[in-house]
Amino acid sequence: MHKGIFVTGTGTDIGKTFITALLVRKLHDAGCATAYFKAAVSGNERDENGRLIPGDAVYVKKISGISQPLDTMCPYIYETAVSPHLASRIEGDPVEISTVREQFQKICDEYEYVICEGSGGIVCPIRCDDKKIMLEDIIKALGLPTIIVADAGLGTINSVVLTCEYMKAHGLEIRGLILNNFHKGDVMEEDNKLMCEKLTGLPVIACVGENDTDIDISEDALKRICDKGEKI
Repeated sequence: MHKGIFVTGTGTDIGKTFITALLVRKLHDAGCATAYFKAAVSGNERDENGRLIPGDAVYVKKISGISQPLDTMCPYIYETAVSPHLASRIEGDPVEISTVREQFQKICDEYEYVICEGSGGIVCPIRCDDKKIMLEDIIKALGLPTIIVADAGLGTINSVVLTCEYMKAHGLEIRGLILNNFHKGDVMEEDNKLMCEKLTGLPVIACVGENDTDIDISEDALKRICDKGEKI
């Protein structure tokens, strides 16, 4: 049984890649063979040879220090900075679940832990032509439990609760919440943390500040979260 977690969020640009990098680094620094995976990544730039480079993967690799080859991290890479379904409509090469699952399995065969990052928020169309693939279809295909990343500031109660309700309605297992851009001692953000836990019934497993270089969760706790057989 492979071990890992799928990192999704309440929306785009709320820090999923940053949080994912810290999670990968935590396991890597603990001596665990850890890999990164993102099925579809948009808004990428080309290198001097014209090859598209998955920017999120480059960032995670730099922050975490893992040696995983870049070309194993993201099977679908698009240049246009839009949702994957539209990027593939513009550029071609639409996502195939079978390809995603095959690439993911290859990584699982080589690494002990795989931390996966989603595209955008949870309601993200990955493909919408003759086939319809939503982000939850990717999560189910990979067979992973999830973590939700949210911004700690104003409006997060609404976005966290709506995200949780959507995910529960679609049969996705949520292991906990992570609040990003958190300011310890801020009255509103501390209350947001309490209310998110109270209204969702889920634990806030970590609060991360803007310039943090580590995530405040123990190695053992993170391993349990990544183990599908463990009770949290």
